Amino acid sequence: MMSRQVLFIQGAGDKCKPFGSGKLIAYLQKQLGNNYEVLAPDMPDPEHPQYLAWRDQIEQEHGKLDADALFIGHSLGGSMLLKYLAEGTYQRPIVALFLVSVPYWGKQDWELEYALPDDFASHLPPIRQLFLYHSRFDEVVPFSSLRCYQEQLPQATVRVLDGKEHSFTEGLPLLAQDIKRS
Repeated sequence: MMSRQVLFIQGAGDKCKPFGSGKLIAYLQKQLGNNYEVLAPDMPDPEHPQYLAWRDQIEQEHGKLDADALFIGHSLGGSMLLKYLAEGTYQRPIVALFLVSVPYWGKQDWELEYALPDDFASHLPPIRQLFLYHSRFDEVVPFSSLRCYQEQLPQATVRVLDGKEHSFTEGLPLLAQDIKRS
């Protein structure tokens, strides 16, 4: 039996640092076992992320995926993934998209590079299952980001988590369970 592919787009910063995405990636690899192949490519210059470079890397990774691959975006990686998908160049239906602690960028000058168009949801490819995870007291990305995504993506299953976790260095059991059910 072939393993199911899961593409994980990391957050900003070195994923191997204590609060990088690496521990969550390792947790998922362990929890999902041999039935899943967690692909977590190194993103270009993660300490100074630029949308176009990340978009090109995401596009390159998408080209290697099976049709039933699952997508996870963590923090900035989630907003980069959404922006890429909203550009409309990726047309294949998506089985499941999991967004963890994703910032909703405003229209300040420095945020514009990462901001989504106001009508981004109408440009996304078909997504069968969409999940949003956010800690109520996230110390990195405000909880209000989740509310913005809820308004734009009413079909999403929302997982509000107690606590202040952003990087989920001890893991995220709900995410692993939802992946297994997808």
